Amino acid sequence: MLAVIEVSGKQYLVKEGDKIIINRSKKEVGEEIIFDKVLLINDDGKTYIGNPYIENAKIVGKILRHIKKKILIIKFKPKTRYRKKKGYKNYFDEVLIETIQFK
Repeated sequence: MLAVIEVSGKQYLVKEGDKIIINRSKKEVGEEIIFDKVLLINDDGKTYIGNPYIENAKIVGKILRHIKKKILIIKFKPKTRYRKKKGYKNYFDEVLIETIQFK
């Protein structure tokens, strides 16, 4: 069973057992997270398309870990002594898709 879900403006193609990386949520590690914005479900050759979302469908996942990724932006122009360095951190969650529930 495959499903397309929408999380914080991005779409993910998932199936049971997949790991996805999403933007940081307010949940802790080990907690369940429920995705109810399901756009499409493919179940044994039958495809169900939402308008815009499928009712009675939800996907249950479990947060495995929090991820921090540091991004560096460096600007440089030769022969003019121009150097700038900026940076920031992105925060993500790694989620394990446990079940796809659809009636």
